[in-house]
Amino acid sequence: MKKSTRKRKEAASHIHQAVGQDLFSQRLVEVVSAGKTAFDAMSQELGQMLAEAIIYMDREQMSGPDYQPSDPSLKKWASQPGSVYVGDQKVKINRPRLRGPGGEVHLQSYEKLKQPGQFSQELMTSALLGLSGRKYQETVQNTAEAFGVSKSSVSRHVVKATAKELKAFNERDLSDFNPFAVFLDTVHRGGKAFIVALSIGLGGDKKNLGFWEGATENSDICKELFEDLERRGLKLSRRTIFITDGGSGIIKALKNKYGKHLIHQRCTVHKDRNIQRHLPKKYRKQAHLRFTRALELTSYADAKAELQKFEEWLREINVSAANSLNEALEEILTVHRLKVPPLLRKSLHTTNPLESMFSIVRDSEKNIKRYKDSKMAQRWLGAILIHGEKRFRRIKGYLQINKVIGEIKLQQKEVDQKNKAA
Repeated sequence: MKKSTRKRKEAASHIHQAVGQDLFSQRLVEVVSAGKTAFDAMSQELGQMLAEAIIYMDREQMSGPDYQPSDPSLKKWASQPGSVYVGDQKVKINRPRLRGPGGEVHLQSYEKLKQPGQFSQELMTSALLGLSGRKYQETVQNTAEAFGVSKSSVSRHVVKATAKELKAFNERDLSDFNPFAVFLDTVHRGGKAFIVALSIGLGGDKKNLGFWEGATENSDICKELFEDLERRGLKLSRRTIFITDGGSGIIKALKNKYGKHLIHQRCTVHKDRNIQRHLPKKYRKQAHLRFTRALELTSYADAKAELQKFEEWLREINVSAANSLNEALEEILTVHRLKVPPLLRKSLHTTNPLESMFSIVRDSEKNIKRYKDSKMAQRWLGAILIHGEKRFRRIKGYLQINKVIGEIKLQQKEVDQKNKAA
């Protein structure tokens, strides 16, 4: 590979890691379209974020943390719109305020940033180089020090901010949120298993409900998660659709709680992968196509008939693959049985919404070498999950949710009547 080509690829990779996958894809299109203009815009955006962080840290350094103020006469006073210079461009920011006995206390960092040339192009270039080398902490510290903020203040600020996010996440009230479906899956971090719950509301909006830590994924941990969610007011019922990857601990906890009334959809992506693991490579593509084709059928009867044919074909090749399909056949077709319209079904037949969230967790934490303790792991996870909610979008087909709920009620009523008659 040519040296110039290798350098281009390394540069693209560094920017990708610095600003995240979604933002990188968007900015890459802009750079291709507008060249230097788009790159300058991205530099200003990163400069704006650094400037706001520096001013908040400066206020923290002057006033001290809330629990141990360095000067009780100084009071943090919300924020207001302001502007600073990044390079030779003026950009808008939200500047924090600090008040004392004599009124407004002017923050040294903000006064400097308001002057052209203080946040120089050279400093911006240095920050970008630091980000491209994945030296995030050093970059923030060095940039902050250029405006009089000490490294120790930066560290305290980060710990306090993430701890505050975790507290808000773990204690927020869920009584006003009505879940239509709940996704449950496990992310492993620092040798621990964290079971995370993500829900879709009646209006199609997504919300991170909470997480619970354990040594491994097991039914007791899942039970404690459910109890915690209900303590905070979440209304889980037998009409809630639960989507899981097929983990035995989660399924056991759900069955213990809801029994025969459980509405459980197994993730079709995980099941597809499990089936293919049993097969020789030459059969995997065909198996995937047959499995996908069956699930694309609209009616429950047609999809089930096609999957039964698929199971017969698998049994001739590998009995274990056929058994893997058969043990979850009905749970794979839950959304078909409930007559969920195809557009809405795309959001409910896999745990992809949670997998997307876990990718945000991994991207955000890739530079953490070691978790000091459980508190640190939970603090970071809570902060990232709340941050990830900013990317959430209402699911496609949400207007059909009430229709599906009506179908669930009708089917459950029929089952109740049969049970009563028996």
